[in-house]
Amino acid sequence: MSYLFPADLLETQTEWYATYWLLAGVPTPQATAAHRHRLHQLSARIAGHPYWQTPAGTPAARMALKELARLRAEERR
Repeated sequence: MSYLFPADLLETQTEWYATYWLLAGVPTPQATAAHRHRLHQLSARIAGHPYWQTPAGTPAARMALKELARLRAEERR
């Protein structure tokens, strides 16, 4: 099944992966704290997006969004 995600939701999930990978590669405590804070902000924005309140916002859609965003983030690396 294909999903039509709002552009802002897809971009936020893509940014989440990019930030996660930065966190994994940053050894300094200051950068680690900043990246963790950013991940928290992005996670809240994703979870609270109005898309999830629509009939299309199913658990399968959440998984599809994550996969699509991960692929987009990998392409940008």
